Amino acid sequence: MTVSRRTIDWERTGKVLALLRADNLQLRRRVCHFHNYDKGNCAGDCKECTLDMDLSISRKELADVFNVSESVISNWENAKTPVPAEDLLFYSDLADVDFFDIVIFSP
Repeated sequence: MTVSRRTIDWERTGKVLALLRADNLQLRRRVCHFHNYDKGNCAGDCKECTLDMDLSISRKELADVFNVSESVISNWENAKTPVPAEDLLFYSDLADVDFFDIVIFSP
């Protein structure tokens, strides 16, 4: 299969991204680390971190990690704009989820 923007089901992929943002502990830890390490609020050991571990990540928090606006995250999750490949790879790394478990291909 050749991977291109046209072969990806962006609506279903966006739903996967929204689910990960809502319920992925690894992603929560990495976003927490990003927001707190430079402020001196994080010891750096994110596996042991319990600071604000409610799992749910706001679009704003995630947007800060990707250095984009909150509306960009919303557009990705609602399939209004495709996610750049490098951001999908970064997202999969942050969430510790295989790239091919995030990207849903059209039938």
